Amino acid sequence: MCGIVGQINFDKTPVSPVVLKKMTDAIRHRGPDGEGHWIEESVGFGHRRLSIIDPSPLGRQPMVSQNQRYILTYNGEVYNFRELRTELEAKGYGFRSQTDSEVVLYALVEWGSDALLKFNGMFALSFWDRKRKQLLLARDRYGIKPLYYFQNEQKLVFGSEQKAILEQPAFDRKINKQALLEYFTFQNIFTDQTLLEGIHLLQPGHYATLGFQRTNKRLEFTQYWDYHFREPEKPLAKEEYLEELDRLFKQAVNRQLVSDVEVGSYLSGGMDSGSITAIAASNFPYLKTFTCGFDLSSASGIELAFDERVKAEAMSAKFKTEHYEMVLKAGDMERCLPKLSWHLEEPRVGQSYPNFYASKLASKFVKVVLSGAGGDELFGGYPWRYYRGATAENFEQYVDEYYLYWQRLIPNSVISKVFAPVWDDVKDVWTRDIFKDVFANHSNSLEKPEDFINHSLYFEAKTFLHGLFVVEDKLSMAHSLETRVPFMDNDLVDFAMQCPVELKLNNLGKVIRLNENEVGRKGNQYFQKTNDGKQILRDMMSRYIPTDIIKAKKQGFSSPDASWFRGESIEFVRRKLLDKNSPIFDYLDIGETKSLVNEHLTGQQNRRLLIWSLISVNEFLEAF
Repeated sequence: MCGIVGQINFDKTPVSPVVLKKMTDAIRHRGPDGEGHWIEESVGFGHRRLSIIDPSPLGRQPMVSQNQRYILTYNGEVYNFRELRTELEAKGYGFRSQTDSEVVLYALVEWGSDALLKFNGMFALSFWDRKRKQLLLARDRYGIKPLYYFQNEQKLVFGSEQKAILEQPAFDRKINKQALLEYFTFQNIFTDQTLLEGIHLLQPGHYATLGFQRTNKRLEFTQYWDYHFREPEKPLAKEEYLEELDRLFKQAVNRQLVSDVEVGSYLSGGMDSGSITAIAASNFPYLKTFTCGFDLSSASGIELAFDERVKAEAMSAKFKTEHYEMVLKAGDMERCLPKLSWHLEEPRVGQSYPNFYASKLASKFVKVVLSGAGGDELFGGYPWRYYRGATAENFEQYVDEYYLYWQRLIPNSVISKVFAPVWDDVKDVWTRDIFKDVFANHSNSLEKPEDFINHSLYFEAKTFLHGLFVVEDKLSMAHSLETRVPFMDNDLVDFAMQCPVELKLNNLGKVIRLNENEVGRKGNQYFQKTNDGKQILRDMMSRYIPTDIIKAKKQGFSSPDASWFRGESIEFVRRKLLDKNSPIFDYLDIGETKSLVNEHLTGQQNRRLLIWSLISVNEFLEAF
């Protein structure tokens, strides 16, 4: 795991070694074990190294091929690199190191962009052909590792984080108002834009090429992979699916244990991280595990279930792990916010500061940690969300139903008032169209409720899960920690996409039979958090973890901020969001924003996500 940067000057002026080093210095936290730079006239690449596999100097990057023609700058892990190495050795390639980086280099030499489909892992990379003067930028299938870029008529600049690009002397820092509107609709950014105008995020499953000799020196983009959730044409018996899932899950965890440094695991108290821990602990006695809990002394209602330390401790005892915990209190958000914002760069989904502390805890003991991310999105962990569109009569009705739910922060009914100071700049941005465009490549016929459910699974993997990955990358790398996600093993993902919906969701048939004109959704059990989802995963995991964990209702990694924002943190919220001099009010109407915030502070509404997002964006505006 590492950090990469690069620059190509189209006017053929030499790349400045001073600027290139500033770019790598800006992301030093991603790779404190070493740095490297490669410059040839108007082309330059940089690298920061976090040594995981073969920590010897032979793994140093940028890595140059033995014939001196190709240059690789790479961030990530390809878990099947040994199999690929054997295949390449049979073709006559020789290797100097034991790294996966060198395998990635020669795989790209041998197969070009087709090599990307052979990689089972997470990566962001640049690959330069000195003879053809051609650049390839690529990102893994699922977007686990980020890659940002900026291009104009003079140059192309890229990096693992935006702060590397900001080291360019000529970069003009402007806020992207359209992306700001998108974020305050979805608490996420679905397009390739960022909150900084001109900086883009290469989309998951895409690569970009640039020919230095071309007249039009712009990146050209190709999508080499995409999710495709669908019902199988000839379903197997449930027992066959169950046995195959068990095999693939164990294979995925075991694949991702490859490392020359110690590997640990998050252990949240849920079944996804619990099952990963069970398999990993069978390979490594006294595996180190990590949990963050919450002080619930001022919590209320459903928040009283947010602290999962007791469940995590029980599973730690069962699997005989070496377990470490941290307890977060109301003031911990305020204390970490400046540093968190600098590392996160821009907020995405959820309230991410608990993840920041979890990474900090794990990094004190290990360099690599396993996470349960992806299990919910692949196997249907959010049924109360999918059911909102399951009974639609057509695609447009489905979009209307699901889009209404995903307006997580500011609904369309008031967004023009909230964005009044900049409304002329964003009034032509139609967030429903942005939402609808996510489905452009998911060409399933929508004939039955299962098809709409698969559409929802596709949407959430493309957007919500991707947002989680961007956040997790930034916050783990803030502490020089590599996070691995076994659920995103290629074979396991392929299985999940073809697994019948009826094996994922228990109550789809009951939801279909509901008469929505008679049964209000707000009072309906199927539109609230349940243990309905991930049924086949629950059945398989019952072989490894306790029954009470298997049967528990879905609980995300959430802090009791709804109560904290009204209690211990209320003065912090007022100081940040009720002050007319806060930078966020250059873009949002102060009166409308205060009204929304006060609805939460006075107990009229639960707007914890909005308050967190307002605070985060405000901190971003102050930092950048």
